[in-house]
Amino acid sequence: MHADLPIEVTREVRDRCLCLHVQRAARAIGRRFDEALRPYGLTNGQFSLLMALNRPEPPRIKDVAPFLAMDRTTLTANLKPLERRGLVEIAIDPEDRRGRRLSLTDAGRNVLKDALPVWRKTHDEIDRLLPSGDPDSLRAELIALS
Repeated sequence: MHADLPIEVTREVRDRCLCLHVQRAARAIGRRFDEALRPYGLTNGQFSLLMALNRPEPPRIKDVAPFLAMDRTTLTANLKPLERRGLVEIAIDPEDRRGRRLSLTDAGRNVLKDALPVWRKTHDEIDRLLPSGDPDSLRAELIALS
């Protein structure tokens, strides 16, 4: 160990780093939802993406990307398998032919409706694991950080 970077610094980062702890929690929670949603052929990210499209009017890619904290290129890549499965339609935006509008197909809506009870059950299980017993406060704090 070098004197200019002692083990105490590693321990400080381990104990203090919000980024590390949020990423670890996100991965653990994501794995739980991935497992729960597997029978529906969805990952947690795909479930969230499909749910983000459940709107009265088909949203634009440029509006969905920031909601999901993705860049447009990543969102487009994530849409492709859902489009191939017939869960999402991507259409030219009639107001701006350079843009794209996203909509759920009937199959997309059906898979969301089928998966929703399992999503809720999994959420309830995770909420009960919180030591504070207050998932709303945690959500508010995470929203404030984002």
